[in-house]
Formats: sequence, structure tokens, C-alpha cells
Amino acid sequence: MNFTDIFIKRPVLATVVSLLILVLGLRSFGLLSVRQFPVTQDAVVTVTTTYPGADPKLVAGFITTPLENSIAQANGIDYLTSTSTLGASTIMATLRLNYDYNKALTEINTQVNAVLNQLPPGSQQPIITVAIGDTIDSMYIGFHSKVLSTNKITDYLIRVVQPKLQAVEGVQTAEIIGKRQFALRAWLDPGKLAAYHVTPADVSTALADNDFISAVGRTQGQMVTVNLTANTGLHTVDEFRNLVVKAENGTIVRLGDVARVTLGSENYDTSVGFDGDTAVYIGIQVAPSANLLDVIQGVRKAFPPIEAALPEGLQGKIVYDATKFVNSSIHEVISTLVEALLIVTVVIFLFLGSARSVLIPVIAMPLSLIGTFFIMLALGYTINLLTLLAMVLAIGLVVDDAIIVVENVNRHMEQGMTPFKAALLSAKELVGPIFAMTVVLVAVYVPIGFMGGLTGALFTEFAFTLAGSVTVSAIIALTLSPMMCSRFLKGHDADSRLVKFIDRQFSALHAGYQRRLHGVLSSLPVVSVFAVIILSSIYFLYATSKSELAPQEDQGVLISMLTASPDATLAQTQMNSRQVYKIFASYPETDHVFQLDGLQGLNTGIAGMVFKPWDERKRSTMQLLPEIQKNLNGIAGVRAAVFQRPPLPGGGKGMPMQFVIGTTDSYDKLLEVSEELKAKAQASGMFIFLDNDLKIDKPQTSIVIDRDKAALLGLTMKDIGSSLNAMLGEGYINYFSLGGRSYKVIPEVMQQQRLNADQLNDYYVKNSAGTVFPLSTVVSLKTNVVPESVNHFQQLNAATISGVPMPGVTMGDALATMKRIAGEVLPQGYSIDYAGQSRQYEQESSALLVTFAFALIIIFLALSAQFESFRDPLIVLVSVPMSICGAMIFIAIGVGGASLNIYTEVGLVTLIGLISKHGILIVEFANKLQMEGKSKLEAIIEGASIRLRPILMTTAAMVLGVLPLVTASGAGAAGRYNMGLVILTGIAIGTLFTLFVVPSMYMLIAADHSKAETAEA
Repeated sequence: MNFTDIFIKRPVLATVVSLLILVLGLRSFGLLSVRQFPVTQDAVVTVTTTYPGADPKLVAGFITTPLENSIAQANGIDYLTSTSTLGASTIMATLRLNYDYNKALTEINTQVNAVLNQLPPGSQQPIITVAIGDTIDSMYIGFHSKVLSTNKITDYLIRVVQPKLQAVEGVQTAEIIGKRQFALRAWLDPGKLAAYHVTPADVSTALADNDFISAVGRTQGQMVTVNLTANTGLHTVDEFRNLVVKAENGTIVRLGDVARVTLGSENYDTSVGFDGDTAVYIGIQVAPSANLLDVIQGVRKAFPPIEAALPEGLQGKIVYDATKFVNSSIHEVISTLVEALLIVTVVIFLFLGSARSVLIPVIAMPLSLIGTFFIMLALGYTINLLTLLAMVLAIGLVVDDAIIVVENVNRHMEQGMTPFKAALLSAKELVGPIFAMTVVLVAVYVPIGFMGGLTGALFTEFAFTLAGSVTVSAIIALTLSPMMCSRFLKGHDADSRLVKFIDRQFSALHAGYQRRLHGVLSSLPVVSVFAVIILSSIYFLYATSKSELAPQEDQGVLISMLTASPDATLAQTQMNSRQVYKIFASYPETDHVFQLDGLQGLNTGIAGMVFKPWDERKRSTMQLLPEIQKNLNGIAGVRAAVFQRPPLPGGGKGMPMQFVIGTTDSYDKLLEVSEELKAKAQASGMFIFLDNDLKIDKPQTSIVIDRDKAALLGLTMKDIGSSLNAMLGEGYINYFSLGGRSYKVIPEVMQQQRLNADQLNDYYVKNSAGTVFPLSTVVSLKTNVVPESVNHFQQLNAATISGVPMPGVTMGDALATMKRIAGEVLPQGYSIDYAGQSRQYEQESSALLVTFAFALIIIFLALSAQFESFRDPLIVLVSVPMSICGAMIFIAIGVGGASLNIYTEVGLVTLIGLISKHGILIVEFANKLQMEGKSKLEAIIEGASIRLRPILMTTAAMVLGVLPLVTASGAGAAGRYNMGLVILTGIAIGTLFTLFVVPSMYMLIAADHSKAETAEA
């Protein structure tokens, strides 16, 4: 007795098995977390070191180089970049995908500590942070007021709001952006300093010595102790004004005599805006291992109480929320899933015409999908865009098994059997094919599970979710579906008019197919040549297809980067940013605009154009981008680019294309070479915007000291350097206490006395004897041009050409153009590398071919074991290149912007399993008919004809089931479209080839089982 007979004869047992699948699936669904993509760790460790007043070359030589040499020894680093600017060194270590960032952070911290003794005395301790490599934070909350100053808003946020937000689980950092934290500012007057014979160094010493934090201790008696404190620190502006900086011959000079003392801000170099108003932001950075959706939901729950408690006149609002795109994308995929279920149900009804027959696959579909949730939970997966997409594709797969069972039972009933006997026989016949098809479909996804890199990290859950749904479907098809057929189906005499009409149409189609198949099999050489031509065309279709890592998605936000003239002040940058705001705000699609000026240098600005929800606008971000870029190009005196966020995690910061040129040559030579490459790339017409981060255009005044004259006057280099640093360096001396918190004390020359370099001549320095001299006595000024920043990539001098490709130009085309030009331009000793999305593309671009070959080998071996033959698997797999060719035609001509990308590549691998199912059915039945005594020709014609109806039915279900993917719109539509297009065209065209090419290959290479039986007899 076949094991399937048990479930047909014991309907309660079959029902209990299915109910168990249902209960486990529903319970698992409630335990699964929801996120955008499968868990990936794409962390970036940043080491920031401040050296107030130091020029980029000094920072690069004394801070960046020793630090990055040491950091490079840590494990897990994919690539290392560094930027040395005025007063700051920033080193970014981008970790390898899914490398343990805690381990890397520990190693990098150890390497930084190893060289701390090599850093200059005036530099501050390096600050090490870790964050997900993203262009912008996951959420921005803007706070603005018309009555409160920026430093008062900042202080309130630090004291009250930031702690509450950082307490939300999963929030790595609630960073305050555009903050102006309280600081005691002593605005020095060089003239008054000279008049009182006081130098800036004297002021610094007085502040350090008299604003002193003391820890006195306590008294200890026989029975009583008393804690002691001493008022050695300063706490108010008046106390600082009255601070004595010089006492000589009964004369006291106070700080207020030589400086304007105010409670100001730490710096005035950054500013942020919210819909055109000055504001302070809190940016929410999600921890690399945390769930974005859960974290942001937690922040949204915590925000209303915070908003209600804000002081009068202070307003707060969520300006940007990255989860809006994620939630909208998930909603769209769920809608697609429901649509696909309804479409497949209608397709089955049109093929069968009987509500009873339709009921069986309609029950099997949701039951298989729900049962898959249990497998997902057991494997530690999540509900995300890719696992939901897998379920959309799974609809066509899971319904396939049930359709085969129903159709086979109906066929036997038409021959006069009762439903019970037809179910017993059909289940027995289909155990082998269903098992083989399940093994093939599971096997096809095994290579994806073993893939490395981003493709493997993202699509492992997709692959095994599909494999899990197929496995559950096979269990249902061999237990519940035959039992339901034996109970629900009626004899052929009870068929309705619709059923009989459909049967007549299929009978006619069956007869016509047999005639055409007979004709094709009589012309096998023609079919063989045709198959070779199709197979050969795949290479040319692949070579001419556009390629990219992933299609750009409308994520509801566009990011712009603005660079003003190298000597621009923050005020000038803000003036340019206001023009960016006007451009962004002029579009009816705009919901909010956020702006961040000065964060990456006084002459830089970042702005975000947040769009209204997808259903409230007619134009997408892709449609608007070229027009916005054209308008930004009209802003005089600046370079501004607009681009979209990376479509996949780990895309890093900055523009989509980042092409790095490295060398040990000087920056002057590197600039010459990189500018030539950039000019040729711009002339290619492939880019809407290009920029070179190496710019040697920043005016810098060198203070040339006459050392001999200084020595004669009793001045040391320390006297001159420390005085200049105290007047212009913006470095803090120490901290003072205010309201229970500590704030910096910063002396600096007032702005009116440092408008230009010539005013340095009016500054005074004092020698060890107390004599004061004008600085002009011992120095002269010389102006030259230097790089805005000194950049390294993998510790080499580097220039990065960043750009935004033209609409319709893929990443593959853009990088191919850059590599071609680099081959023409770069001299000996220059190398190329990639960062950001470009690096992702280069690392993943060769993954398809290896995975595809691996999948074919796995399936071939699985089929060989199933059929006990090395010939039959070749017959089954001959239709695979046909379906691949069918899909590649549409990719090569770029229908709807299709390209070879991470979605279409996985779709092509999926096609291997999908199209193989048809061949398995035909070969399995043909072999059985041969065993029954039919000739090879008779067996293949009859076997193919018998399987015609279920093949067409499952093809129609699969093709129309993915139709919602092809017609998708809204959030995340581009990825769904690309995968849906591959499946739809590949299955449709591949099925046509299967019906004729597989029988032809069967005739050419299949074994003659009738002869084998005779020989054995």
C-alpha cells in the first residue's frame, strides 16, 4: 500500500496534519519581527580627532597618518578612508559585510591607544563611534523657536529630550545636529591686550589656574566626619569678567578689561534649517543589530509626551522618517500577495470550471504560505520585503502541486473511475513527480544560501522561504489534496455546462498539440539547430544587457550636497542653501525640507527634499531628479548635486558612483590626472553630475617667522605659536559649571579683529622679560593655495570622482565608462578602487554566473538520483536555457527600465526550478508509458499530451500570479517589477519551448526503456 493511501482512507488524519500546519504557522506569524531587509551588519567605525587651528597638511602628517597606519592592522576592515581638514582628522573604517562590529571596535580602539603618545600635545583625544553606513539618519526631529536662542534650545534638548530618546531600546545615538552648546566666550581685544601688556597666553594661563575644579576631601574626627568643598571654580559670567589676569605694582587687570565676556556657544560653524526656519535637529541612529521598524516605532511612542512638555515657544516635529518607505513597501507587497491569490484562484476556475475542483488548490495556497511562517521562525528569519516577495512567487509554486493532483484525479474520473479510486491512483502516480519537483525547487535555492557578499546576505531568507513553502506544499499535495479530491469531486456525469465546455476546448487543444508535436518530432535536426541558436544567443543578450546592483527606488526623499567657494563663510553657505530651499519648496510634491550646513566644512551643505506620500503625488523622485538638478545648476558660485538614497543596505554615504584614484605621487600631480579623467567622463554624456573631492583651491596665509630677529628679541617659537593659537585657534582651556553641567571656556579674538590676515600684524606677543612686541616685528605674511582637504584611501593619496549617472544609465555602464577612461588617462603607478554603492556593485557583479552554474549542477545531480539516469536530467534541463533566453530578451532591450541586477539575477536562478517542473512531469510520464510497453515516440507524445493541461494551468497561474509585480507602483515597485518581469517572460516563453523542445530532446537522447525491459526479460 502506498503511504498516500493512508491519508485518503483516513480523512481525519489528513485534516489533523493540515490543521497542525495551520496552527503552527499562525502562532509563528505572531512571533516573527517585521523589518525592511534581512539582518545585515554594514557598520562604519569613525575615528575623529580635533586639533584646533591646525592646517590640513599638519593634521594629515601628525594625526591622520599615524592613526590610520595603526588602525589598518585591525581585522574586518573592507576599506579605510581618511580626510584631513582644518583642525580635524576623520578616519572611516568600513567593515566587511556582517563582520562583528563589536570585535572590530575593540581592535580599532586598541590600535588607536597604541599611538596616542605620538599625537601632538595640542590635539584632543580621538573619539571613536560606530554607525550603520548610511547617507542620513533614520529619523530627524526638528526643534525651532522664534523666542528662544539656538544655544538655549540646544541646552534644553541635551538636558531633557536627548536622554529620553536615547533610552528607547535600539537607539544607538540621538545626536544633536546643528547644536550650539553653551560655552563661556572671552572675546579678546588685541589693542587692549597690548595696552595692558597682557598676551593671550596670559589669559589662557589665568583661566586655567583660576577656574580650577578642586576635590578637597573631608575631615575625620573620632565620631564625626565633615565633607569639604572649596570654591576654586567660576560659575557665572560676572565671575569670569572679574577674573584677575594680571596683578602688578598694585594694579589689577581683569578679564573684562581686555575681553568681552559672554555666555555664547561652543562654535558658530554649523546651522540647520527646517522648512526654511533655523532649527536644531535630533537625528536618530539605529544600532546596527537593532530592528529599524521597532526602534522608530518606539521613538514615535516616546515623542508625544516630549512634545507636550516642551517650553512655551519651542516647537518640535518629526521632519523625516525612513520607515515610511519601509512600511509603504511592505503594505504594497502584502497587497500584491492578496491580488496574486485572487488572480490565481480565477485562473484555476477558468481552467477547471468547477467550484469543487477550485476549492482544493484554493485551500492549499494559503495553508502552504501560513505553514511557511513556522519554517521561517525555526530558521530565525523575519518578515521583510524579500521574504514577502518570496511568498508572492510561492503562490504559483504551491498551487502547482494541488493543480497537478486535481487534474490527474479528474482525468481518471473521465475514464470512468470513482473519485475515491481516482484519488488513490493519482496520488500513487504523482508521488515520484511531486517529490522530484520539490527536490529540484529546494535544490535550486541551495547555491543562493551558500553565496557570500550582499546577495547571499539578503537573498538567503528569500531562497529558503521559497524552498520552505514548496516543501509544505508538497506535504499538503500528498496528504490533504488527494483526500479532498476523494470526498469533494463528483463523477463526470455531474459536470456543469461550463465544465463540459472547457473540457471540449481542451480536447480540441489536446488534439491540435498532438498533431503539431508529431510534426516537430519528425524534424528533429531543425529543432536541434534552433535549440543551439537559442542557447548561443544567451551570451549576446547577457553582454548587451545593462547591469546595476539594484534598480533605484522611489524612497520618498532626495538628498542634495552643496559645495560653495573654498573660502566661503557659513553665512555665504547659508545664502546659497536658501536658494536650494526655494527650489525644493517650489515643487508641489514637497512635504518637508531639512538642511544641514557646515557639518562637513564651512562651505558645505546637505539638504533633504522629503516627498509627500506616494498616493498624494503624480511624479516620482526619478522623474523629478533631472529637473531639480538642472535648477540646482543655476545657483551661481556653487556646485550642487541631487541624488537618491542607496536602494540596498550598506550603500554608504555620498553619491551613487564613487571612483577612487590612488597614488603615492604628490597631490598636485594627482589633481592634474584626476581632473583630466573627470573632464573626459563629463564629456561622455553618461553623468548628470561629477565632482572631484581633491581641490587645490583654498587660499592659505603662511606666517613666516624671522627666527633670528625673534631670538634677538627674546621670543621663542612657543611664545609666538601659543599666542596665535590662543587668539585664533578656538580651542577650549577648561570647563566651568552651570546648572549642574560643565561647559567649555574658550578665549578667541573678536571677529572685528580677525576679518583678514593683515590684522595679524596688529597682534602683540611678549617675551620672557615681559616686553611686548607687535607681531609684525618678527613675521611676514605669504599667501598660497592648498588643498581644501588631504584625503587618503587605503592609506594612499587619493582623489575620489563622485557622480550621479544620467537617467537610464546604470551603475555598470557608468563604471565601465570610468574604467575605460582610466585606462587611457592614468599613468604608471596609479590605481583605481571603489567606494560606497560602486564598491557594492563591483563585489557582487560576478555572483550570478557562479551561482547559476552551481544551481544547474545541484539540480542535475538531484534529478540524476531521482531518475537513476544521467540522460533524463539533461532532457529536463534543456528547457532552462530557453526560458533564460526568453527573459533575457526583455532585459537586453530594457523594457520598463529592466536591467541585470540583484533582483533579476535571483529571478533567473528561480526560473531554473520553475521551468524544470514541466520537464519532470513530461519525462516521468513518458518513462512510465514506455515501461507499459509503448514505443519511445508513442510514450513521449502521449506523456506530453497528458501533461499539457496541468502545464498550461500552472503556467497561467504562475504568469498571471506575478502580474501584480510587473504592474507594481508605489514604494519599492522597481525591485518587484524587475523580478516579476523575469519570471513572467521566462515562464511564458520557456513553457512554449518545453512543450516542443523537451519531447524532441527525449527522442534524441532518452533511453529506450521498452528495449531495456525486453533485454531483462
